[in-house]
Amino acid sequence: MVTQQRSEETCTRILDAAAASFSRNGYDATGVAEICRVAGISKGAFYYHFPSKQTLFIALLQRWLDELDGSIATLQAGASSVPEALTRMAEAFQKVLYTADGNLPMFMEFLSAAQRDPVVWAATVQPYRRYQLWFATLIEKGVAEGSLRQMDPQIASQMLVSWAVGMLLQSTLDPQVTDWTIVTRESLRLMLTGLLPESVA
Repeated sequence: MVTQQRSEETCTRILDAAAASFSRNGYDATGVAEICRVAGISKGAFYYHFPSKQTLFIALLQRWLDELDGSIATLQAGASSVPEALTRMAEAFQKVLYTADGNLPMFMEFLSAAQRDPVVWAATVQPYRRYQLWFATLIEKGVAEGSLRQMDPQIASQMLVSWAVGMLLQSTLDPQVTDWTIVTRESLRLMLTGLLPESVA
């Protein structure tokens, strides 16, 4: 049990050190030696947990997505309608922006690395498509229950995912000047108005 706990702690230290190093120096400019130095571990300990820097990078992406998935699932659980579920999703997204710290530069690194590395691209596009499917299913439910107007669920889901990615990019470029929690909430409210039935909107 103690050995397992130490192993998990070492793994977390490696992930945290990699996130800080990738955000500061970029993925390509950060070597395993630098990550080990920041984490305070040997290369042997690094390779025990991660076969390569690429594997570590993908694990960071998954850790970030797990946090986002958990926030969305928690906030969606108590929603009584699709519009309310979408509004709660904005709350989860605000939390991502508010607690991001080094995550937003990391997000840019994920996009940049995905353009050059097919394995990273596959790991990055998979959750993107999963969120599109999640939104499409949710919108289909809203149309069926009458809380959303008739529309193409695929196009609407692509719009919502594009909004989320765009918000991340903008908050990375302008993190201090604008209150992105307000922009997130109000922009989603405007989009949601366009999705509601005309009698409601």
